[in-house]
Amino acid sequence: MGRIRLLSETVASQVAAGEVVERPASVIKELVENSLDAGARKIDVVIRRGGISLVRVIDDGCGMDRDDALLSLERHATSKIRSAADLQAVATLGFRGEALPSIASVSRFRLTTRESGAIAGTEIIVNGGKIDVVRDGGEAPGTQVEVRSLFYNLPARRKFLRSENTESRNIEHQIHLQAIGHPEIGFSLMRDDRILFQLPATATLGDRIRDLYGVELLQRLVEMNGAASSKIGITGFIGQAGLSRQTRSQQLVFVNGRAIESSLITGAVREGYHTALMKGQYPVTFLFVELDPGAVDVNVHPAKREVRFRDPNAVREAVVRCIQQTLEHARAGWQEKFSAPVPGPAAAVSAKAVPDLSLRSEVTAPEETHRELPHLGNVAAVADPGWVRGSEIAGQVPRLPERHFHSAGDAAPLQPQQRVTKPAQQQFEIIGVLSKLYVLMENASGLVLVDQHAAHERVLFEELRRRMEEQGVPTQKLLLPQTFDVPPRDADWIEHNLSVLQRMGIGIESFGPDTFKIDSLPSFLDVSDAAQFMRKVIDDLKSAGNSVSPMRLGEEMIAKSVCRHAVKANDPLRYPEVEKLIRDLLDCDLPYCCPHGRPTMIQISLAELEKKFGRKI
Repeated sequence: MGRIRLLSETVASQVAAGEVVERPASVIKELVENSLDAGARKIDVVIRRGGISLVRVIDDGCGMDRDDALLSLERHATSKIRSAADLQAVATLGFRGEALPSIASVSRFRLTTRESGAIAGTEIIVNGGKIDVVRDGGEAPGTQVEVRSLFYNLPARRKFLRSENTESRNIEHQIHLQAIGHPEIGFSLMRDDRILFQLPATATLGDRIRDLYGVELLQRLVEMNGAASSKIGITGFIGQAGLSRQTRSQQLVFVNGRAIESSLITGAVREGYHTALMKGQYPVTFLFVELDPGAVDVNVHPAKREVRFRDPNAVREAVVRCIQQTLEHARAGWQEKFSAPVPGPAAAVSAKAVPDLSLRSEVTAPEETHRELPHLGNVAAVADPGWVRGSEIAGQVPRLPERHFHSAGDAAPLQPQQRVTKPAQQQFEIIGVLSKLYVLMENASGLVLVDQHAAHERVLFEELRRRMEEQGVPTQKLLLPQTFDVPPRDADWIEHNLSVLQRMGIGIESFGPDTFKIDSLPSFLDVSDAAQFMRKVIDDLKSAGNSVSPMRLGEEMIAKSVCRHAVKANDPLRYPEVEKLIRDLLDCDLPYCCPHGRPTMIQISLAELEKKFGRKI
């Protein structure tokens, strides 16, 4: 008897504060979300000493009368929900009813609020969770909350706070999130009597990104628009292929306007960028997912940072598909740089033909041995005995070509009369080759450098992948079949996905309880331990979801294979081969990067060149 006691209201509020209020940025988040739910059009934030000394949030929202203001300081009091059924479809940012009383219990708290049209407002002062003063106030319509001396009555918690600069940066990041999530709202932040930024309300998300991160980043983003499915809409901006960061700091995800952290969506983003992102890099995303509030549970984390989806596979597949489509559609904009005629005196003469895709006549062929450009064209049409005809070996993937060398006499440059009229979308000039690696070209925007190795990797990769998707994955029998055991959950997953694994070219079948046998693998794989390889495949497929193509996991091996066979640095190419390489690259689905995510082309604009030469300041 006597071991179990009810906690006092003060202690209970402080326990709740430990879940909701981690640092000053948490206070900012809760107060700004309340302001947004109140219909504010402008939110001003003032902090001192990193928010430890003072946090003040001022909004022009609907405000409250005295009764509502007093009730807002009671635990589990909220205007956002009425019954347990409302928790199944939360459409507001705040709903728990714990934020204000929890904050007030660990600070010196002041709330002033007035409804629009009311003669007088209400001012409430709370110290450590105890209401000291309730009186009329004369503030402007809206609500103003002051939080002073955070954790003054919990010194142990206060010791865990970081430096003032660190806490200030966390606050700034939190306001950035809210500003990105709600570009139609104006925000301002003042730190120690110095204005850090003032963001006016904007009409579009792009304008808000420009105001926060600059026009240079905005120009390297691609807009996502349209519904990914009838129930899930995905909008926002993602970085072009090749634009990445070493951390996830600029990988922002919003679900129904709420900034969240979701391993499901970040994994889907990574999958959508497959072969367009370097290993260890993270894409830049401003991703907005809109779906029925009843299809997402936001009540799974005390600070509401995480959510749970009713149909996670549908959300994941929608994100992957939308990112892949956006990157593919961005190809048209990427190619526009090469569609305009090259500027110059000749461009002004209408009678002259547009510049064609060939080396200038003044560029001569170097007197040295040239390497034949390997390709994966129609094997049957090639008379070179070094090629292996695809029809001669059943079930085998066509081999990449062997290297063949020709004399310099066979590599004569194209003469002007030999030039072939090229499509209008490839109107740029090849100037020459730098260091036997970088192809120099001129287009309407300036100078373009092409990495011949990365470009050839992309060309070979997409052609081999296309062949294997059309003709199926070639398999090779193992000399000795191998068996391996898996945990019960993995065994159940394999049983349900045997058809997927077999489409990937993996011959696998059940061999007893929780045991499976492998007797064949894709022929392009170099696997020393089939059992270990299968465990990795299972882990990758489980994390990837159901939308993965059977070719997906083999693409890494394809990328490694084409890397060995693509032209290298110091491999001199014939000029017609350079011409064909650029044409083939522009025809690729993702021409801007190699299968490993490295860029294939770099554009140096005329404006940048003028700036470097001092012609423009």
